[in-house]
Amino acid sequence: MNYWLMKSEPEVYSIADLQQQRETIWDGVRNYQARNYLRQMLPGDLAFFYHSNTNPPGIAGVMRVVKTGIADPTQFDPNNKYYDPKSSPESPRWQTVIVEFVETFSHPILLSTLREKFSSEELMVVRPGN
Repeated sequence: MNYWLMKSEPEVYSIADLQQQRETIWDGVRNYQARNYLRQMLPGDLAFFYHSNTNPPGIAGVMRVVKTGIADPTQFDPNNKYYDPKSSPESPRWQTVIVEFVETFSHPILLSTLREKFSSEELMVVRPGN
């Protein structure tokens, strides 16, 4: 089993949203490095749900990957902000996964705490630019 870190702005989609829905497609990723990580995920892998672009940022809970190898449907919808005109159903550029809720932490694990406990070699989220 692998462990991943998946980010979302809580105003866009939060751990509370996932807890309520129980399961969701992790769509709209338009970063090649993140897309490549999504391609490596396997059913059963766990992911830390990281609330980004908030004050303070941190890990809010855990989710589990339940289905992989999915073409992100938002890339084909011209009315969606994640539409990619260079992508086609025959050759999708963006893949994603379906995740399910596992747990919400009573207190988020703050980015500042992660920086105190881990080096950038140990944990990618504390590396500059990640």
